Amino acid sequence: MTGPRRVIRERRVARMSPLFVARGAAVNLRGLVLVMPVVSVGNVGQLSVDLIISTLGLPRVGYIHSDGLVPVVGNDPYATTSENSSEMCTSCEVYASADRKLAVLQIRSPIVQGKQRSFRQQILSWIKENEFSRVVVLSSSFAHHRVDQQLVGTPLRYLATPALQNIMENEFQILKWKEMEKVAAFPGISEVEQELSIPGGGITKSLYTDSCAEGIPLAVLLIFCSEGDNIPDALKLLNFLNEWIQLIAKPNDQQPMSQPQWKIPSSWRLLFGSGIPPALF
Repeated sequence: MTGPRRVIRERRVARMSPLFVARGAAVNLRGLVLVMPVVSVGNVGQLSVDLIISTLGLPRVGYIHSDGLVPVVGNDPYATTSENSSEMCTSCEVYASADRKLAVLQIRSPIVQGKQRSFRQQILSWIKENEFSRVVVLSSSFAHHRVDQQLVGTPLRYLATPALQNIMENEFQILKWKEMEKVAAFPGISEVEQELSIPGGGITKSLYTDSCAEGIPLAVLLIFCSEGDNIPDALKLLNFLNEWIQLIAKPNDQQPMSQPQWKIPSSWRLLFGSGIPPALF
């Protein structure tokens, strides 16, 4: 194709690519572990990422501009003093630490209706460009959609792409994690055909499927939950991740039941609103 039509087509393709805007000096993300949430039931993945950024004090290195996300702007959710509370945050930001070999992508707004596929392709393109050593997606799924075998034991599950399994070998078996079960594609009609189902998980399933096809070393960690106060679910999911990737140490390694101490971000004070105005009474 030549002429004006080709130019128009190239411009459209360019618009679909995510634009990573670095904050200050350029940051090399190559080889780091990437942790990111998916907008899903209870926003558990996003709450978990909040705790990671707040606890580790990860610096913001830039943001991703995409027309696939609802625009959001607000004050710094991890502010620790009145001086930095006025710093601006956006809908999709990147935090990283080369010393910790860790990068974190935080998504603070839902995907625009009809743009799930293009946003997913943008994120996967960005992941491949930066050559992360592995990608961990934090997600959740509706508890009331569980099948019989999912009702017993832990509500935590994992998925791993073939590319990651080649790297990890039998590490997940050593951790004794439960892999996400496949369910009947036509329940009540035929139990033979099985498929992966993550109701309430947003783009989790498609992100995992595309990563399998494109050879991306990606793991999905998720929890079955319901809408409500999902802070306990976020802590469970984060402790689940910490068993694999040691973000912080347990307070006492001699006590197996002891849990890591995560730092609550300042923005969580308004997680359920600002309370009932006294003027009403």
